[in-house]
Amino acid sequence: MTDTPMTTPPLTGLRVLDLATLFAGPLAATLLGDFGAEVVKIEHPAKPDPSRGHGPSKDGVGLWWKLLGRNKRTITLDLSKPGGRDTLLRLAATADVIIENFRPGTLEKWDLGWDELSAANPRLILTRVTGFGQFGPYAHRPGFGTLAEALSGFAAITGEPDAPPTLPPFGLADSIAGLATAYAVMTALTARDRTGEGQVVDMAIIEPILTVLGPQPLWYDQLGHVQPRTGNRSVNNAPRGTYRTADGSWVAVSTSAQSIAERVLRLVGRPELIDEPWFATGEGRAGHADLLDEAVGGWIAERPRDEVLAAFEKAEAAVAPIQDVRDVMTDPQYAALDTITTIDDPELGPLRMQNVLFRLSATPGAIRWAGRPHGADTDEVLTDLGLTPAELTALRAAGAV
Repeated sequence: MTDTPMTTPPLTGLRVLDLATLFAGPLAATLLGDFGAEVVKIEHPAKPDPSRGHGPSKDGVGLWWKLLGRNKRTITLDLSKPGGRDTLLRLAATADVIIENFRPGTLEKWDLGWDELSAANPRLILTRVTGFGQFGPYAHRPGFGTLAEALSGFAAITGEPDAPPTLPPFGLADSIAGLATAYAVMTALTARDRTGEGQVVDMAIIEPILTVLGPQPLWYDQLGHVQPRTGNRSVNNAPRGTYRTADGSWVAVSTSAQSIAERVLRLVGRPELIDEPWFATGEGRAGHADLLDEAVGGWIAERPRDEVLAAFEKAEAAVAPIQDVRDVMTDPQYAALDTITTIDDPELGPLRMQNVLFRLSATPGAIRWAGRPHGADTDEVLTDLGLTPAELTALRAAGAV
């Protein structure tokens, strides 16, 4: 477990029902659980969250789930059955937040839409995470992060100029939407503090990624400008990119700030370029990227990685080694921040995974446990809800849990 001061986490007392799967909705619930929310993960009795089976496993236990399912109690309910529906309504009456990602209309088909849920609990925040949102021409299509990466324009600007558009090899749009969903939940809860009433959060995965892509719609609207694929180069500044060192390693250089760009050119022995009129703006430097890349890349190519990093640090210029996960696990800065922390897991023993997302000085978050087995807490949670052993037996006989 993560060692933290003996303080009450800031979201203690908040109850979240996580009905979502793959990956934005569950990640939002994880982020809330990391800071003290009681998260109850509700899965189908026969169809667990598919993230349990995504990626590598160890001893038959999915490792991705250990991360995504941390700090969650796990129960099973079949919401399409009357007993499962009624039990969810009883749980909803005790909850602050429900996070779901069924296609629009699915909860309504089970008589579990906003009308029924808000009647059970007028203070409830119903958070609906879908690919395309609750309305519009695409709303009823199956939606995944990959489609958001395509539709948003991300893929169109990613990759080399003469190569195909490139999709990320991980859940980028889902992850951004997960962060945005946690923010949306906290915003809705803050509004509830003022009004006393809950509301519906409509999160479309196609939207947060468009936000982080920056001013492209504004550029197009005002100038007709369409950003092209530029590989590792930036349309906003130069030199910027990845450069190979003499020992075959790679480093990344950024010069977003004018002062950093000047330091880099002095370091690589080309101070005369600083006096060029075009050097005074990021856009001007980007227009001369070939020249600047030749200067910086040529200097780096003559030196081993450690010498390059040391020289950049001495010059107070911005550089970082290109690291893979093996490097990340031993990086001294990540180690100082405890970004990769160790959790004791009953199934697999010590696990190293990403720590909570940020540090709070007075009320820090913590990883209390890693993802638990499917349905491990069903009896405990439902007994706490007031269900009797006979009711649990009847629900099991009906296939509702």
